[in-house]
Amino acid sequence: MPALPLAFEVGTFVVLGIILLFDLLLVVKRPHEPSMKEAGLWVGFYVSLALIFAALMFYITGAEYGGQFVAGWITEYSLSIDNLFVFIIIMARFSVPRKYQQEVLMVGIIIALVLRGIFIALGAAVIENFSWIFYIFGAFLLYTAYKQATDSGEDEEDAGENKLIKKLRTVVPMSDKYDGGKLRTVVDGKKVFTPMLIVFVTIGLTDLLFAVDSIPAIFGLTQSAFIVFTANIFALMGLRQLYFLLGGLMTRLIYLKHALSVILAFIGVKLVLHAMHVNELPFINGGQHIEWAPEIPTFVSLAVIVFTIVVAVVASLLSPKARQAAIDADLAADSQKAAQEDPH
Repeated sequence: MPALPLAFEVGTFVVLGIILLFDLLLVVKRPHEPSMKEAGLWVGFYVSLALIFAALMFYITGAEYGGQFVAGWITEYSLSIDNLFVFIIIMARFSVPRKYQQEVLMVGIIIALVLRGIFIALGAAVIENFSWIFYIFGAFLLYTAYKQATDSGEDEEDAGENKLIKKLRTVVPMSDKYDGGKLRTVVDGKKVFTPMLIVFVTIGLTDLLFAVDSIPAIFGLTQSAFIVFTANIFALMGLRQLYFLLGGLMTRLIYLKHALSVILAFIGVKLVLHAMHVNELPFINGGQHIEWAPEIPTFVSLAVIVFTIVVAVVASLLSPKARQAAIDADLAADSQKAAQEDPH
């Protein structure tokens, strides 16, 4: 990639850091459930910000690396939307009050940024020194695509019931009820943790699993650590507002998982082909590069990703099965809300 001006790189992270800090302070100082209008404006702002940054990348680095950013951002954004399905289940499983779900989501985003930053740094260092890692990344993504395509959803339903969470409940003094958005409260004169601790731990574990999946995927589209990290930041920014904006629509995107499976499989194949093209393993082709292995251009990757997502979204919105799923989800949500308002 053409060398980016240092001022541009530093300025990018400073501006994004200030925006994320402002977003965090807004959540902490004014916990509330955002309206559809508010959530829509924030999502539109963050998407516009990503598109402006993409235009700057095209202008400064050219079409190849600008295209890599757009492809990486769309892929990570799609995978982040998939995260929301699990977050919805976690919120419902632990009956997190709607007023404080913004705080939970914001903490989850911060955890995700930290974990992905670590994975990106490690991934960039490994790729720089060991080209054969592309074989492993490719195989891992193909396996992940298979699991995604055949997943029945049972693992997501058990998102709040893993062994670590059960163990934590037995060893940490914990109240039965939430105390606003606090992690600790006082019960009978003793300081104890609230169920919010369990929620944060569950969100953190979920973020870890998604980071393991998403980082190899974007390294299949670009080897620039700067592009990888900025694409992840832009994908995660606005995620909590998207959670409230989509609402019941999330349950209608029944083919999104299949689309992500296709995208991950495509990137997995692309990684394996790239590994063959730069091959250095002595037991494969005598350690020589496999010249016939094609390199898939960035514009082809971008076209496949966008086309797959558009088809999945349109098919989901037109599906009678998806409409029924949305109705069932609304009924379940109404029942849960009624139970919370009248526990007797």
